[in-house]
Amino acid sequence: MYAIVKDRGKQYKVRAGERHLIDLKADAQIGQILEFHDVLVCSTEEGNTTFGTAANQHAKVIAEVEGIKKGTKSMTIKFRRRKESMTRRGHREKYTRIKIKEIICS
Repeated sequence: MYAIVKDRGKQYKVRAGERHLIDLKADAQIGQILEFHDVLVCSTEEGNTTFGTAANQHAKVIAEVEGIKKGTKSMTIKFRRRKESMTRRGHREKYTRIKIKEIICS
């Protein structure tokens, strides 16, 4: 049983019991329950699969927030030769770690 969920422009393939990293939800607290209602594909254990948001109007995915995690750090260096000038910039993305509790297909 799996589902494909759309959340703020990104799609995630989820199964019950899995842990996923999604884009940071700043207002999410640890232990909070999130419900994803924008289900694009929903597959049941019997092998029935429904596609499209119109077919999955009552389908939802329930997840629990486990915490916030930082991604890997990426560095950019802009070097100008013969000018003794160099610029360093770093970026580190933040993610929300969730655990999928239940997938409801109806």
